[in-house]
Amino acid sequence: MKVLILGATGLVGSHILSMALSDDRVERVIAPVRKNIDAHPKLFAPIINFDEITKEEVCSWKCDVVICALGTTIKKAGSKAAFRRVDLEYPLTFGKLAKECAAKSYVLNSAMGANSDSFVFYNKIKGLVEEGLQSLNFDALTIVRPGLIGGQRDEFRFAEEIAKSFLKILGPLLPKRLRLNPAKRIAQTMLESALSDQLGVKIISSDKLV
Repeated sequence: MKVLILGATGLVGSHILSMALSDDRVERVIAPVRKNIDAHPKLFAPIINFDEITKEEVCSWKCDVVICALGTTIKKAGSKAAFRRVDLEYPLTFGKLAKECAAKSYVLNSAMGANSDSFVFYNKIKGLVEEGLQSLNFDALTIVRPGLIGGQRDEFRFAEEIAKSFLKILGPLLPKRLRLNPAKRIAQTMLESALSDQLGVKIISSDKLV
């Protein structure tokens, strides 16, 4: 199977990339990036401008499945418009092009609380991308909805680190859906979903990612 990974240098995406490269079921990994990453015999990591991706380029990759772990914060992106571009427009654009190029399935890392009608901007965007992907009618669509993600990011997020510390202490006392979701566990779930032969839409909630 040929797997296209979006967001392969992020917290969850880097785990997906490592797992996919070591998985015998994966013949080739395509991981478009903004700057060079470590080479691997199974890896094709083209440096692209995400705002200028074309159907011809995506079709040349011949991917069977898309795994999307793209994600940012409004603070890091710099504005709501920039956040929307990364968390909504890119996942949908690549999804649409990959579907037109014969990809059969898509796996999305979304978020607990995703709701297109939400008054919370973050949740609203996550809900919109879920709805947009469902409208593309992939043979298989898996939507993973983690809560707070555990793991070491490249950038420091103060509020997130405080919340992680809190959940690590109280985790065993909390309902599963409110516990910390390890990035490696999310990545493993996403890759397995991508490589499965299950059809239709499947939603995996945070309590399944503990």
